[in-house]
Amino acid sequence: MTLEGLKIGIAFTGSFCTYKAALERLEQMAEEGADLYPILSFHSQKINSRFGKSSDFRKRIEAICNREVMDTIEKAEPIGPNGFLDILIIMPCTGNTIAKLANGITDSPVLMACKAHLRNEKPLLISLSTNDALGMNFKNIGLLMNSKNVYFVPFGQDAPYKKPNSMISHLDLLVPAAKAALEGKQLQPVIRS
Repeated sequence: MTLEGLKIGIAFTGSFCTYKAALERLEQMAEEGADLYPILSFHSQKINSRFGKSSDFRKRIEAICNREVMDTIEKAEPIGPNGFLDILIIMPCTGNTIAKLANGITDSPVLMACKAHLRNEKPLLISLSTNDALGMNFKNIGLLMNSKNVYFVPFGQDAPYKKPNSMISHLDLLVPAAKAALEGKQLQPVIRS
């Protein structure tokens, strides 16, 4: 299976330290011929960090995807009734977004995109990046692992001695995880070192 011609939603949340690697994967999907639909959370649109300016990230995302980002709840909502995405990927997905998604909260463009997309019973792929995966968010990850049509890019601890609760997805496995999710399968093993 290739990504050529697939309509892929790419939702960015605020784990800014992963943006460089995430943008490299976005470029890879574009090179494979995927039709990319970018979605930005409110935080990813506004927060400038030591990793770069939000406006620069937005420009680069729009250039790679060759379309404007969905940056409001209103712009993301039609994903549901129009059902045009084959898969939606949250890359990166923060602990905050994981918690809200697991508890049915829809207060950002990314969360609306997820709610709208899941109503069509199509795959949602989560590339997590959170400092509390093995802390307060452990239960939320477990809830999502057991949710229909929700899949994860395999992940592991990124700094077990310095940040023992922190986990991050292995972005080199993003495309294989997406291909597996499109076939209704979770790429295994989910937890890797």
